[in-house]
Order: sequence, then C-alpha cells, then structure tokens
Amino acid sequence: MERTSFGGQIRESALVIASLETHIDRLEKMAAVLVGALKGGAKVLTAGNGGSAAEAMHMAEELIGRFRHNRVPLPALALCADGTGVTCIANDFGYEQVFGRQVEALGREGDVLVVFSTSGQSANLKAAMECARRRKMRVLCLLGKDGGAIRGMGDVELVVGAAQTERIQEAHQVVMHMLLDAVEKAFPA
Repeated sequence: MERTSFGGQIRESALVIASLETHIDRLEKMAAVLVGALKGGAKVLTAGNGGSAAEAMHMAEELIGRFRHNRVPLPALALCADGTGVTCIANDFGYEQVFGRQVEALGREGDVLVVFSTSGQSANLKAAMECARRRKMRVLCLLGKDGGAIRGMGDVELVVGAAQTERIQEAHQVVMHMLLDAVEKAFPA
C-alpha cells in the first residue's frame, strides 16, 4: 500500500489556491455580475455534476440562507438538488437535458447561471448554458484543467489550471466563498 504524503497534498493545494491571485480581475467581474443581478431582482441558478453538484448546492443554500451574517434571503436554486426532477428529465429527455430543461422552465432574462465543472466536458452543462443564452441570462463558469469544451461559452470564466479534480474543487470552493462574501457585503443586514 502506497503511503500518502499529506504534507505534499497540503503544499499542492496551497499552490493551486495561491494561483487564484492571477484571476482577481475575473473574480471582481463575477462578483459584479452576481451583485448586479441580485440587486435588480434576478435570481441565481447553479449547476454541476458529482462533486461540482455539491459546490452548486452549497452556493445556492448560502445565498438563500446566509454566508456570515443575517441579511435578506437572496433567490437562488441549485438545479442538481431536486432528485425527482433530475431523474424525471433524465428518463424522459436524456441526461444531457437535466439542467437545460430546468433553465428553460425557471430562467428569465437577467438571471445568472453559475456552472461548476472540473473538466468542462459535460454535455448537460453545455445544454444549460445554451438555453441560458437563449433566455438572455448571464453565465458564470468555474472550470478546471484547460476549461474543456464549454470554455468560451460563459460571460465570465475562471479556469483553475490544475490537473487533479480535488485541487480544482478546493479552488472552486475558495472562489465561491469569495463571491459569497462580495454578495453579502452588498446586502447588509
């Protein structure tokens, strides 16, 4: 059995997180899109698969509940959170439509779709982004590796250039927390 180097993993994670400093301009743009939409009465839809679904759900619940401070609840919905909806759509329309169909039903002009993907290769996220475009929504992408097939489809994209899925997800969590902090500062208690 190979011994895990916890110290090496910690250093690797710290380097990936530190690389986010090169994306401050993108973080500011993402925050501005979220704050602008929410101040204008729009809502945030989030989507992701697997571990990225957990990130999407985390972001939505923090907007509806709170991040650090009590404030007005903000409209957000994780498209991956409704197991009956996801399985119904997958069964009747195919897994590629599990998010796009929901964007079509729930998305309105001015809303924001936030997509989490470590690979950028998910057909269901691509379909959701295409539907969001048709609905005149803004699209924010948190991607990994080289951004994959969906790179270039978002209004603002942040690509974590790591190869390991877990390092990308850790960086996405840090980005999400920074965005939530910016939103919360725009909506004081």
